[in-house]
Amino acid sequence: MNTNSFAELYGEYLSDESRMMGRAESIIFPKTEKEIIMSEKECTLKKAPITVQGARTGLAASAVPLGGHIINLSKMNNVTGARYDKAHDRFFLRVQPGVLLADIRKCLLNKSFITAGWDRESIKALDYMKKNEWFYSTDPTETSASIGGMVSCNASGARSFKYGSARDHIESLRIVLTDGDVLSLKRGQVYAKKGIFKLMTECGREISGQIPKYKMPCVKKNTCGYFNKNDMDMIDLFIGSDGTLGIISEIEIELNRTQKADWGVTIFMPDESKALDLVIALRGEKIFENSAPMRLKPSAIEFFSHKALEMLRTQQKINPAFSSIQEVRDNYHTAVFIEIEEDSDEKIFKQIQELGDVIVNLGGDEAATWVANNPAALEKLHAFRHACPECVNMQIDEAKKKDTRITKLGTDMSVPDEKLKDVMDMYNEDIAKNKLNGVIFGHIGNNHLHVNIIPGNMDEYEKAKKLFLIWAEKIAAMGGAVSAEHGVGKLKIPFLQKMYSEEDLNEMRNIKLIFDPLQLLNRGTIFSYKQREDMP
Repeated sequence: MNTNSFAELYGEYLSDESRMMGRAESIIFPKTEKEIIMSEKECTLKKAPITVQGARTGLAASAVPLGGHIINLSKMNNVTGARYDKAHDRFFLRVQPGVLLADIRKCLLNKSFITAGWDRESIKALDYMKKNEWFYSTDPTETSASIGGMVSCNASGARSFKYGSARDHIESLRIVLTDGDVLSLKRGQVYAKKGIFKLMTECGREISGQIPKYKMPCVKKNTCGYFNKNDMDMIDLFIGSDGTLGIISEIEIELNRTQKADWGVTIFMPDESKALDLVIALRGEKIFENSAPMRLKPSAIEFFSHKALEMLRTQQKINPAFSSIQEVRDNYHTAVFIEIEEDSDEKIFKQIQELGDVIVNLGGDEAATWVANNPAALEKLHAFRHACPECVNMQIDEAKKKDTRITKLGTDMSVPDEKLKDVMDMYNEDIAKNKLNGVIFGHIGNNHLHVNIIPGNMDEYEKAKKLFLIWAEKIAAMGGAVSAEHGVGKLKIPFLQKMYSEEDLNEMRNIKLIFDPLQLLNRGTIFSYKQREDMP
């Protein structure tokens, strides 16, 4: 099939939420691991590049093909089993990579699973599950994300402040290598001792090598290239590897128990500085000399800049799609959203009272606060949180109609705790100095903010791209990460080059060559493709 014919039939699979467009010659939608194996073997024989796709909700263009063959896993969308560890009260689900986050949530909420094909142990495990008793804590903004995609970029989301990222909740993986062989990895079984690892495939082939030695940033959220750590569990190398080492065919995820009470609070502060002080207090740090740290322990802390609220306010007035979210009044300046989970409403109420005192002491107004203490009200606050990225995407799509070269421009960087105010000053000053339209929102509990520039033309687009490179270099110097949860993909390769040396990047390339010697998988992802001298 020629490129034009492919684009006519399968054009939607040439892009993802990054708005970047690619090219490809063929595509397959496997339903089983065996079909993945057959497709990979054929591509290896032809030396055809392979791009792995899930739900294509990624923002870093990992799923955008740069030629060759696409293996789209969206039809591998079954929950294939369950397991309950009664001794430790731990529950696990076994899923195919194309299962969507929204579907997992629905299954757990209603305790409704299609169990055809499940083994006896899996069916018996459901005896220990009640409706809405367990949940999967990794929660990226886009609930239509696939679990395989979330593993590939080590996704996290708002509640990562309490629960961590995808890596913290993955118990096992099955990974198909380009020669069709399979690695089956279970957490706690295979470690890289003093940096040296040995893995055994299901066909009995030994794969050995050395973990990279580069130093990762000391931040809570980081998806910058391949994970490395002294004596690391080898399953962690593949989590966050952006589909460049093998194709994930099965995942076992760990669930968390649902708390009896779950409240959300959106607090509007009089200025950004006071909002940042509130965030620091919510993290348990002292902000007042003669007071103790707050006892409140949120599971999520989210931020919305003044410009982000202005954007939402405008859309509420002109776009019916945003009329259902709560009214953003003209006097609301900067917002902080938190979510609190406890085993009773009474415990949360006491914490809310303490929060009210802090808000007032920071110059805020308790009356300018939205409190949601039931599922319906909480869903409204979640809708408000999700409205920001939706607004940005709509405006980028409009800009793209004027100039197709424009793509989404959003940062995904994180810094150490002590650098939060510094990085906010940097963002605000540079956006103003360059006269750009920028909105800031995101997971501020982990100092992980999304700065979205909405360019009106190509001049502003190019100016913003240069600014992002400057920010990447400055954030790396702060000890931060240039990608915190979306992965590097194809769009952030220049950022990674500001964070790591060429020697460090070559260590990453060497790891890829061990598992993918022909460099077929997701070429141009994490680092640019370099043909080996010993290859035809």
